[in-house]
Amino acid sequence: MSATASAPFLRRITPGGWTALAWLAGLLFTALLRMRLPGQESAEVMPGVVILRWDGITLLVVSTALAVRGSLLLTRRPTAALVHLLAAAVVCCTPLGVTAIPFAQYLSVDVALYVVAATGPPREAARALALSLGVLGGYLAIRLLKGWTVGTTVELAVALAAVVAWLLGRSERQNRTHAEQTRARVAEQAATAERLRIAREMHDTVAHSIGIVALQAGAARRVIETQPEQARQALTEIEAAGRETLAGLRRMLGALRTAENRTGAATAPEDPGLPDMPGLAALDRLAETTGAVGVRVAVRRLGPPRPLPQEIDLSAFRIVQESVTNVVRHSAADACEVTVDRSDPDAVVVTVQDPGATRRGTRAVGPDREGPGAGSGYGLAGMRERVGLLNGEFSAGPRPGGGFRVTARLPLPAVAPGAFTS
Repeated sequence: MSATASAPFLRRITPGGWTALAWLAGLLFTALLRMRLPGQESAEVMPGVVILRWDGITLLVVSTALAVRGSLLLTRRPTAALVHLLAAAVVCCTPLGVTAIPFAQYLSVDVALYVVAATGPPREAARALALSLGVLGGYLAIRLLKGWTVGTTVELAVALAAVVAWLLGRSERQNRTHAEQTRARVAEQAATAERLRIAREMHDTVAHSIGIVALQAGAARRVIETQPEQARQALTEIEAAGRETLAGLRRMLGALRTAENRTGAATAPEDPGLPDMPGLAALDRLAETTGAVGVRVAVRRLGPPRPLPQEIDLSAFRIVQESVTNVVRHSAADACEVTVDRSDPDAVVVTVQDPGATRRGTRAVGPDREGPGAGSGYGLAGMRERVGLLNGEFSAGPRPGGGFRVTARLPLPAVAPGAFTS
């Protein structure tokens, strides 16, 4: 068995479980100190008289029960759990006949302090530290008032260990908070980059449509007196192009102004052979480029070919491009299939699916590929955002027979025939 196989088991142990193990380890260490081990002339610590009697054993059992109870409460009621553990440490010291609370009896308290400092709010963590140090000081004060000897040096060492455990817990909490903030910033930056990309593409789309409108308007002005029928046709196309452009602006720019913190797509670098505004007509070029890196792409087209609005054509291509990129980077498959279905007159459906790793054809994941299941997850989120901006439907997930499938249904706007300019 590999060394990494034990990591999931260790992660399954709860903080309360670690606290209980710390208490049991402290009891074992305490017992070993009071035994003559091989190579020793005598035990390190002489066992007290009380510990060998029934009442001493009873106190040890009671303290262990308190420690177990505190371990069970640690994740639900941290303060109550710490009180139980401190009481267990004090009760356990009675039959031991010690002058200060030993480190072994405070080991479970240190673990609890770390957990509270790492997971709880700052005020609760500060109260836990003050309570733990207060019990140590109170124990010494009571012994001094009784006129008994006290182990001040030992207690200072125990207090120092408690402070160190608390500081480690606070450091863990700060690191976790910083990591979460970093991930949030990265996601926000990715979303902003995707919005800017979509905005640039929309600018190009609008500029193209306005150019068509300008040309048609110029043609209509020249022939409006001599060829009124052609002028009327030009004006009809101008109206259709204007409506199409307005529809695209409402779908795309309206969502880009929102302040929601969505996640954008980490799109693959552009192929130099692709046009500036690629569409589904560029899928063959995309398949050729992807085949050069070891993944065969089969393109299927269903339904009669017909022109699409430019923003839908572009978005459909980007979804396919990102899906194929995910196959190259994150899948062990050596082939995938792209289907463009235009049989529905009201929508275009694109599907990208791969069979997963097969026995006869399994790509090795190279240094530039993260392997199956890897990746930041920004690609799927970015595709979902694109489809959402177009009021479409998006689904992505494992296939029943293995592999992965991405499907996007993009509805077509209802505009006059001949208005599309792709």
